[in-house]
Amino acid sequence: MKELTLIIMAAGIRYGGLKQVDPVGPNGEIIIDYSLYDAWRIGIERVVFIIRHDIESIFREKIGNRAERYFKVSYIFQELDMALPPGFKIPNDRTKPWGTGQAILLCQPVVPGNFLVINADDFYGFDALKKLADYMRKAEDCPSHYNYAMVGYRLGNTLSEHGHVARGICRISEDGYLLDLKERTKVQKFPDGIKYTEDGQNWHLLSPDDIASMNIFGLTPSIFPELESRFHHFLTDPATNLSKSEFYIPEVIGALSREKKARVRVLTTDDRWFGVTYQQDRPWVKEGLKKLIATGQYPEKLWEK
Repeated sequence: MKELTLIIMAAGIRYGGLKQVDPVGPNGEIIIDYSLYDAWRIGIERVVFIIRHDIESIFREKIGNRAERYFKVSYIFQELDMALPPGFKIPNDRTKPWGTGQAILLCQPVVPGNFLVINADDFYGFDALKKLADYMRKAEDCPSHYNYAMVGYRLGNTLSEHGHVARGICRISEDGYLLDLKERTKVQKFPDGIKYTEDGQNWHLLSPDDIASMNIFGLTPSIFPELESRFHHFLTDPATNLSKSEFYIPEVIGALSREKKARVRVLTTDDRWFGVTYQQDRPWVKEGLKKLIATGQYPEKLWEK
């Protein structure tokens, strides 16, 4: 059984503050606390936090110092000028890092084997994390393909009532493997259904039963050279808008599936996903966690002081 690393992507800032450190639990717990607690319960020993230098101090104070009591912790700093091709010039109007694909690529030096990836500001549930860990503890690449996994959620259960969200929309084979994964950056609930747009004008219908990727993946180290080569291609492709475009990990995994270079097992869960995309989402998340505590799925107080 392989030792696993958990990578937590925590470099994002929205609505003017650190959404990763806004309390949602009854004793000041934040969303990432529940993911760490679940990781500890399923026996994960190594955690990598992807952050930025400007949030390091508050992140260590609110999250890192406590996590270090339970895990071997590493910090990776995602910045705009990292992992770039030789001679590449950053556009003057580019201000933010290059996305989740770049973030995971930067973790290669501190990840010795198979690993899980999650977002810091998403609540995935114990069942989802356990199923993914159980699969990846046994997973090995084959000569003909890489062997990855992900957890899929019903799209209708992953949307905000307060605006659009980004979701990876999956196409799955009859035997439960990923055929394709497309990152849709603007998915929104309307009175007449769920729709997405690519250009801000034309909206296309989606089904609430579509399977959505929520950036919870199980990967092997074979992903790192793929990320490096595809990131360099992304940056040098004339079709890339270097001022705004992002290099997304779901897009890479979708491409590897289409090319049959990877087989990605899609695991399902009955757990409910919660997330704070907008400040107005927080009461909904707090209420959902309160119900899970009331049914005994989590203790009222996660950590001892």
